[in-house]
Amino acid sequence: MFEYRKVMTELDNLLDRLIEISPPIEDPAGRATFDALNTLRLIRNAADQLIVTHTAQLDLLGVARKAGATTRKMLIDMGFAPTAASRTMRIVEASPSLPTLARHAADGRLSTEIADAIARGVAHIDKRSPTTLTNEERATQETALLGQALSGATPAEIERHARAIGNTLADATDTGIPAADDAGMNAVNAHTTDDGRVEIRADLTQTIGEKFLTMIDERSCPRPEPDGAEDRRTAEQRRADALELILDQAALGASIDSIGRPRTQLMVTIPATGDPAALPWTGSISQATAKQVSCDGSLTEIVLDGEGVPLQMGHTRRLFPAHLRKAVVVRDRCCIKCGAPPSHTQVHHIAHWADGGSTDLDNGCLLCQRCHTQVHHHGWDVILGFDRHPWIVPPATIDPHRRPLPAHNRRTMRLDHAA
Repeated sequence: MFEYRKVMTELDNLLDRLIEISPPIEDPAGRATFDALNTLRLIRNAADQLIVTHTAQLDLLGVARKAGATTRKMLIDMGFAPTAASRTMRIVEASPSLPTLARHAADGRLSTEIADAIARGVAHIDKRSPTTLTNEERATQETALLGQALSGATPAEIERHARAIGNTLADATDTGIPAADDAGMNAVNAHTTDDGRVEIRADLTQTIGEKFLTMIDERSCPRPEPDGAEDRRTAEQRRADALELILDQAALGASIDSIGRPRTQLMVTIPATGDPAALPWTGSISQATAKQVSCDGSLTEIVLDGEGVPLQMGHTRRLFPAHLRKAVVVRDRCCIKCGAPPSHTQVHHIAHWADGGSTDLDNGCLLCQRCHTQVHHHGWDVILGFDRHPWIVPPATIDPHRRPLPAHNRRTMRLDHAA
């Protein structure tokens, strides 16, 4: 303890000296300034890691809990920015299961942003894995992401690499639902603040998030002011205006002509190397998600070679145009599984469009978003009967014999009647 206090006293004195340091004036080539900046970077990284270890100690001692608060709130009260406090707490919580990361971060070679990206990356891989990662598997993924970091990858690149690993694991089995595709985890919360404003927070599947980001981006481009000046709105204000526009457009809409028209324009890149396909905003996607997004929306496929250069670009396809949509609505009348009205449904390809399924009446049926997800991820199937009506097939966990059920609007029918 005496030695610790002695070191901290020396650091207090060093802090006073650091505050007085300024870049050298006589350094025309900038070499001394560059070397100093690199040293300060290592000091900053080492200090951040010490912040993590000291925060972990205070959290272990329950200092904040004894005062009726959380360790994160305590950091904010001390003067840490909320984002930095959240990042520190994520690393604190992940450190016990990521010992290699902690060792590499201790000498200042890794910034907290990199350490946080690795911690979140491993957590993402664990969530997307059909089974919980063993200690050996977690160590393997930790080492893989550390290798990315030490080779110069940015936090965003590390996270993209982790998502690609997660999607590869998710595609390796048909059991379970990866976190990014699990609609059961979806949540949207909104509350009114004291000044009458509304704060919105959402936790959504990757597909819904991609649609949201695409629609916001399409509608939030800068526009010149009436006097010809550049758009004076900030990016945040433009996105808020875009959200209002989306709400207004949605409120205008649910005529039969507009029902089921593609909600968003999605672009899927498909590496020729066999790596997972990806969406531009949210990154790597599983095969199941790729099939689902191709069911209802405008989709452009781009095939990339090993260097990321487009080899082939498919034409944008507007799936199930209005005239076909009307025919499907006349036949099915509602969601074939739960009976939701047509305005709440999408047209599902019975034979997946991604697998070469055609866009015609005999290959389409109405499914609401919830039932659409169940067909793609929960083992439900749809078949077209000899009567040219869709039949819904439950998974074996519900009916071991998997006997087909008629569409909701024909639910009083039985198979022997149809025969």
